[in-house]
Amino acid sequence: MSLQYFAGAAYRTLTARKDGPSLYDVCDPVLRRPRSGDAHIAKFYRTALGNPALRALLHRAGLPELNEPARLTALREALIRARDDASPDWDAIGRPVADLIDSFALTHPQPPRADRPAAMPAANAIDRIIRACGAHLLGSFATNGFIPTFAAFNLIGDPDLKGREFLTALAGLNSRGYKNSTLLFNLARVFIARSQASAIVNPPWRGIAEPMWAPVQIRHRSAYYDAFFTEALLAFIESGLASPNQASSARGAIAAMVDFCLKTSRETVRGADGATYDVVTALAPLPHPRFSRFFAHIKQDLGFGVYVPDCDTTACAFSAATQAGSDDPMLSQPLVDFYAGYQVRAGSNEPRVTVPINDGIDYEGGIATWIDSIKGERPFGNDLDPTLNLDVLEVSFRNLARWRILETPRRLQMIRQIIAFQQRLVVSGAFTDPRSHIYYLPELYCAYFGRCYAAFMMLPAAARRMIDPGGAFEIIRIHVLAYVQDELIACEMNAFDAALALIALGHLGAERAAFVPALHCVVACFGEEGKRAPYRAYEWNKMKTPTRILVGGPEVTSAFVLMGLTLARRVTTAQG
Repeated sequence: MSLQYFAGAAYRTLTARKDGPSLYDVCDPVLRRPRSGDAHIAKFYRTALGNPALRALLHRAGLPELNEPARLTALREALIRARDDASPDWDAIGRPVADLIDSFALTHPQPPRADRPAAMPAANAIDRIIRACGAHLLGSFATNGFIPTFAAFNLIGDPDLKGREFLTALAGLNSRGYKNSTLLFNLARVFIARSQASAIVNPPWRGIAEPMWAPVQIRHRSAYYDAFFTEALLAFIESGLASPNQASSARGAIAAMVDFCLKTSRETVRGADGATYDVVTALAPLPHPRFSRFFAHIKQDLGFGVYVPDCDTTACAFSAATQAGSDDPMLSQPLVDFYAGYQVRAGSNEPRVTVPINDGIDYEGGIATWIDSIKGERPFGNDLDPTLNLDVLEVSFRNLARWRILETPRRLQMIRQIIAFQQRLVVSGAFTDPRSHIYYLPELYCAYFGRCYAAFMMLPAAARRMIDPGGAFEIIRIHVLAYVQDELIACEMNAFDAALALIALGHLGAERAAFVPALHCVVACFGEEGKRAPYRAYEWNKMKTPTRILVGGPEVTSAFVLMGLTLARRVTTAQG
């Protein structure tokens, strides 16, 4: 968006007629300087919502229905109960807020159909971008000592979190601090969405993945990110386009990132079978996440005081280390035995998912996200994301022999159950619905399925038949490829969308002509971030609670473009 757009939106926001009590009229009497009750909720309010910048933006954003004394009193009473009760009734507290959330509707991007270019971009243009993205990643690592990623808050919230889902989240989250932040962020989003401020907080964009334009972004490091940066640098080396010095630097960065995944981010937990396992946490203890000083100070105020490991970071870290040739003894653990304790099955394991905000899908056979700490902590409750389950399959295929999966019936059955979960999701068409996913876009699911499918196809034919006797992978491949070709690349894309398309097309056997639209997009967008980076930051993954939090960065876009282009280059060259 241009400076003129934001100037106009700011003028309309600051001069709008106030029609009803504002967020601050509602909350200040209860939370600004309370003399009793839960200290966290008041501190969160002052830090996240009561800051001068947001006050200026929302001071004219009023809700006319709150002119009714009964509704205003009920809302304030709910906030008082959240503040003062030792064991709050979160369903009762959340209902007045849920009613307000349902008074507006947000929609997912629906980019228009695009003209299809006919000619393949020049090969030297693609090579130039691969080199630029590789140099960007290596330069960032040299400058920072790691490759940073950023988080940004979009306070308008996620389109999938309506009143029902909000109440579901309040009930299923385990941390009072996280419930507090979810409650107040979702109250604030009502005032944003129903005011002129929405044009500033949530401007329109091109394509599917949301650009990360917010002025305040939280830099950090995570083993999950290091795992994918490792894969990107491996792709750069394998492309043959890295200079000898760059290849050497890439190997050094890969070794350091694998070490960060398997050593710095290692955490011991107890599995459902009573055994202890070493897993990987997304946020290692301070100072390792390399937060900005400001966020390190307010992290607990925002509800992130306790962080626990997760199944996705563990799978991706193990996979990256395996691909990099690590011989760390940690990789010899049969991780599938640990994951079996988090697999949803009818009966005793069914309550694993406590935050079922995507309950339109059948969870049977899927692996839940969050891992209980050794102390039994699980502040975010638990949810289940389809893309995570692709990562579990992918790392299992890469370690098939090491973990003796084919030789161990219970392990093989556990893998087959995840495949059945994925087949039901895809054949039903639910994989294309953003609501079916927790942390990822459907388009990213397609790219990650391509990554998983590639690992599956690297196995011997006999092993593939044992794992997938019914041919589920081929069925899923046909559906996913059709979605990418008929929907994703047929519409306007941004650079990140195009990179995801290239990864899916490259792994899933698309014809050479299918690569043309995404390649043209990547080439046309090159340099969009000016001298700072080849590409802008876009949504890679997200959280829907406590509000919409996007994760990505210019380096992330470079990594995905690099992986997509090297794959497309190899496939299209082989096809002639």
